[in-house]
Amino acid sequence: MSAIRLLVLGAVRQHGRAHGYQVRNDLEYWGAHEWSHAKPGSIYHALKQMAKQGLLHAHEMAPSTAGGPPRVEYEITGAGTEEYFRLLREALVARDRGIDVLSAAIGFMVDLERAEVVRLLRERLRRLAAWRASVTEHYVPEDGPEKLGHIGEIMNMWVHTADGEAAWTRGLVDRIEGGAYTFAGEGEPFVGVLGEGQDNPYATGERHPGDDR
Repeated sequence: MSAIRLLVLGAVRQHGRAHGYQVRNDLEYWGAHEWSHAKPGSIYHALKQMAKQGLLHAHEMAPSTAGGPPRVEYEITGAGTEEYFRLLREALVARDRGIDVLSAAIGFMVDLERAEVVRLLRERLRRLAAWRASVTEHYVPEDGPEKLGHIGEIMNMWVHTADGEAAWTRGLVDRIEGGAYTFAGEGEPFVGVLGEGQDNPYATGERHPGDDR
């Protein structure tokens, strides 16, 4: 699973309709270009591919008064909405995906209801525990990694990773159950996108040919 599809679908969905540069601007505002593969080329490619797949609808707008090419505005379709929520739910429970996928899911988790997010995160905890148990069938952390030579450091890292992720996930569950954040159906959501013409303090400033489309 690639984080870019979830990120792009989520960004378009938050706007309702957005052209490619708006999507790029939002992802840079979120810092996604630092912690994922959300570079301009990947973003514009994902937009075009998902439009071909029927997940987005491409609206071609009138050419600009400056004589440039017509802008294309993207709108998420019914199939795109289904895919978005499928990717979001999968990312919240999967323990074997990259940190970029989990980061994207955390950024959009409030699009789900509070109780469902808690349930999904508890499933994540169950999978982390199962993974840790499979590692400790062959490696006893209390004995230290040296008994398996330097290869033991790999399993030592896995155990520490599982423990760290589990501790963080339990903390997140506690905060959510304690009333933190505004989830679907609870009122006005947190606004995490830039308004039209609003400056982005985190923009890279790098030009890309797709910026004009």
